[in-house]
Amino acid sequence: MPRAGEIPKILLIGNPNVGKSVIFSKLTGHEVMASNYAGTTVTYSSGKAKLHGKQAVITDVPGMYSLEATSIAEQVALKLLNAGADAVICVLDATNLERNLNFALQLKELGLPLVFALNLMDVAEQKGIYIDVLALQEELGYPVISTVAVRNIGLTELLSKALTAAAQTGKTRREHVLSSEERWKEVGRIISIVQKVEHRHPTLWERLGDSMIMPFPGLFIAFLVLAVSIGIVVGGGRGLRAVLLLPLVNDFYAPFISSLVSTLIPEGMIRSILIGDFGILIKIIEWPFALILPYVFLFYIVLSFLEDTGYLPRLGILADGIMRRLGIQGGDLIPMMMGYGCAVPAILGTRAATTYKQRLIVSALVALAVPCASQSGALFALLGERSVLLLVLVYFISLCAIILCGMFLKRVIPGQSDTILIEVPNLLMPNPHALFKKILMRIKHFMIEAGILMLIGIAIAALVAETGVLVNFSKLVAPIVVNWLGLPGEAALSLILGILRRELAVLPLLEMELTTVQLLIGSLVSLFYIPCLAVLGVLIREFGVWVTATLGISTIIFALFFAGLINQAINLILFIM
Repeated sequence: MPRAGEIPKILLIGNPNVGKSVIFSKLTGHEVMASNYAGTTVTYSSGKAKLHGKQAVITDVPGMYSLEATSIAEQVALKLLNAGADAVICVLDATNLERNLNFALQLKELGLPLVFALNLMDVAEQKGIYIDVLALQEELGYPVISTVAVRNIGLTELLSKALTAAAQTGKTRREHVLSSEERWKEVGRIISIVQKVEHRHPTLWERLGDSMIMPFPGLFIAFLVLAVSIGIVVGGGRGLRAVLLLPLVNDFYAPFISSLVSTLIPEGMIRSILIGDFGILIKIIEWPFALILPYVFLFYIVLSFLEDTGYLPRLGILADGIMRRLGIQGGDLIPMMMGYGCAVPAILGTRAATTYKQRLIVSALVALAVPCASQSGALFALLGERSVLLLVLVYFISLCAIILCGMFLKRVIPGQSDTILIEVPNLLMPNPHALFKKILMRIKHFMIEAGILMLIGIAIAALVAETGVLVNFSKLVAPIVVNWLGLPGEAALSLILGILRRELAVLPLLEMELTTVQLLIGSLVSLFYIPCLAVLGVLIREFGVWVTATLGISTIIFALFFAGLINQAINLILFIM
């Protein structure tokens, strides 16, 4: 029980993917990422909730299946649980009550003040699963509240019961500790009393979910989903740029700003820095908003939709055979897919992996060859207008690099990789409100995280290009940029800006008249170049300085060596022909 004047601490705990983050977000108003698969929450979040003048600090704990941690995310959860709390809300999935009860009984043995939230009751009833909530409450000996978190059903009562439990410490008791066999027998006994399952034919939606993990038609569906996703992102992005954003910038904004600055500032270096070829006032709008944002926005719509339907774990099961050849397993596909949005949450998402080797391989592959949404936007802008085939070739090379490097890392990194153990969530139609909120949150994070570094990059580009520094630097790195890579000398600017963010290694190439071969080589350099500063920071936190330094240096060497090798091979073929 909290001391007088203290705000009670309440832990929100349960199996993965039972709706804890949605409940946390609804109770506290804090924005947290929630998805329809296990492992979204890999660290904890805290926020205050209020009800009738009473307050509580609620902590959203990473999901766990038992009190024996098997991953870093579960270690975090166990540490929070062992630190104690004034009350615990244990969230149960009504569609998988039997499995959830095993964890609930373990939790009871700790003797903490408990309240159970029986979530996803609407989905359970759609599946023909009916649970007697009062009977379950009697069997567990603690309050059980029926909830549908996405629709705010039952959440006020849940918070009220949790506050009451937090204020009544002393009335709780430590339960008899059961063996694993005894616990499963007890689960079976409770289920036979509280749950009834209506036997019926699976719905079309359920049959579709089951078919997605079968080789046929699962692979066909995966190809269809991929094709539609690319069509929406690439086609839609090009349309938005061509019809709306570029005309606004080129026909209205740029002429207006150029005219205004020319009126106020005489010709010279200052004016060139502001409105020249790499002018800050022009590029600060053109690069992030007219070139990158359309693709990022559409990509986040597609990714968020796929996450909330529960399709990604099914794709992971399909890909497990290939992933095992890379030293990882199908469940690791989810953080890799997240890497196509942003590498930072992807690397953090590896905390759900059960071995260090899997974490390191996935993080290395994401850092090396998975282009983030922003980088993809820049590549689409660079290659999409000139050659769609060239764009496809670059992504094909990226996929080959992931496979070959994964096979290499599997051999050289010591340790073991576990076999796939992945929870297949219900296939759901996303809640429009939650989906819109998630997309908005991701765009906001992108604008804050990427915007500042992009602004710095644009300022550096303008200063370096207009003060003559670029000319001297180009001469210095000419043996690499010109002789080895076959790019114009001013492409050295990409090597400077790419250190900040990878898409900044692409954007300067848009201002140059490049041949098709040069477009390919420039794209490959930026594809494999050093991860951006934010990613390096996360790598240091997760794996330490030496691992990060090794990855950073390896990516630079690989990018320059591999792209140069391709350039020399093409030149040799052209010479022979």
